[in-house]
Amino acid sequence: MAQKAIYEFDGKKLIASQLPKFFPEFTFHNKLAILTPETDIDKLAAENPWLKTDKLVAKPDQLFGKRGKANLLLLDGNFEQLKEFAGEKLGKTFDISGKTGTLTRLLVEPFVPHTTEYYVSITSDRDNDIVHFSQEGGIFVEENWDKVTHIAVPFDTDIDTFEFAKELPDLSESVIKFIKGLLHVYQEQDFTFLEINPFAITEDNQIVPLDLKSRLDNTAYFNHTETWGNPENPIEFPGGFGQELSSEEKYIEELDEKTGASLKLKLINPDGRIWTLLSGGGASVIFTDTIVDLGFGHELANYGEYSGNPSLEHTQIYAGTVIDLMTRTPDPDGKPKYLFIAGGIANFTNVKATFTGIVNVFREKVDAMKKANVKVYVRRGGPYEKEGLQMMKDIGKELDFSIEVHDRYTPLTRIVPIALKEEKGEQQVI
Repeated sequence: MAQKAIYEFDGKKLIASQLPKFFPEFTFHNKLAILTPETDIDKLAAENPWLKTDKLVAKPDQLFGKRGKANLLLLDGNFEQLKEFAGEKLGKTFDISGKTGTLTRLLVEPFVPHTTEYYVSITSDRDNDIVHFSQEGGIFVEENWDKVTHIAVPFDTDIDTFEFAKELPDLSESVIKFIKGLLHVYQEQDFTFLEINPFAITEDNQIVPLDLKSRLDNTAYFNHTETWGNPENPIEFPGGFGQELSSEEKYIEELDEKTGASLKLKLINPDGRIWTLLSGGGASVIFTDTIVDLGFGHELANYGEYSGNPSLEHTQIYAGTVIDLMTRTPDPDGKPKYLFIAGGIANFTNVKATFTGIVNVFREKVDAMKKANVKVYVRRGGPYEKEGLQMMKDIGKELDFSIEVHDRYTPLTRIVPIALKEEKGEQQVI
C-alpha cells in the first residue's frame, strides 16, 4: 500500500460526491474555489458569484497544518478582504515547521456559522479500520488526545449494523450515520488516512466538514478512474510544502499511480556520478545507506525503486528516465559515472522481463552512455535470474560496453566497493 496525501480541495470533493450514497441526509454546499498567483480573481468571482455574496474562509491548501498559528487564515471575510489577503500571501515565501516554501494555492469556501464542533479521523492497522472521535474538535485535539475515543472496526464487519452508539452513546443518530457513511467512503475509495477536524453542526442541524486532511492508496488509481480521474477535477498527489518535483519525478509519480507495481524516483544531486536502478524498498534503503557509509553520499544522484513485478514496458520507461538524467551532462573532467542495477532475491518479479526493458534502453542510449563514460554493475536474483543476467553479459559484449554482472551469491551491497575502488586511489574499499 502506498499512502499519498491529496489536496483538501480534492478530499472534500471526493467526500461530497460519495458520502450521499451511504448517508443520504448529507448535503454539501459545493462552494469551493482555488486561488493561485495566476488566478484572475474577478473572473473567478464571475464564475462563482458566491464569492461576492457569502462570508468567506481562505487558507493554504498545500499539505501543511497550523495555518492559523502561521497567520495564513482568513475567517469571516468578504470579497475585498479576500483580494487583499491573496495579494499579501500568494507567491510569498514562508517557513512552516522548519520547511521553507512558496505559497501558491489558497482554498476558498463559505464561512459556516455553527454551534458545535467534533473531531473524527479514520486510520487502519493490520486487522481493523479504526475510528477516532472526540466531542472537542479544533486545534487542541492533539493536546487532549486522552479524550479521544478509539473504535476498532474489523475489516469483515458490516458497517451498517456495527453498534457505534454503544461506543459513542451521547451522539445524535445523524452524527452516527455520518460516521458510518464516512467509513464506507474510506473503504470504498481506498483512503489510508482521513481526518476532519473539525466538522460542525449548524443551527439547522447540517453537518459540514470544515478542515480535512486525507491520504489515498495511490496504487489503486486504476480502480477509481471515474471518481479520482474526473476530467474536470482529477485528483492530484502533490509533493509536500517546500518540495518542488522535477518533471521527471512527476512523470514517474504519474506512472506509479497507474500500475500495481512500485515505481519511485527522487533526485538528490543531478550532478552526482552514482546512479541507481534498485529493486525492492528494503534493498533500496540498504543499498543507498551503503553508498553513503562508504563516503560517497556527495556523489549519490538519485534514490528510488522499481519493484512489485513491473511490466517490461514500465521498467523500460523507468530505466530510460534515469539514464536520460544520468547522461544529460557528462562529468566535465571525464570521470566515470556509475550505474548500479541491483536488488535482493525476488520472490515473484521476473528478472528476465525487467532486464529486457533495461537492455532495450541500453541499445537505444548506448552512445550517450559511452559519452558520459558510464560503468554498469549488476547484482540480482530471483525468477529467471540466469536468463536475465546472461542477457546483461551479452549486451555488454554486443555494445562493447562496460557491464559487470553478479548473481545471488555475491552479497547485495558488495558491488558498491567493487565498483568504487578506483575512486579510493586503487585501494579496495572494505
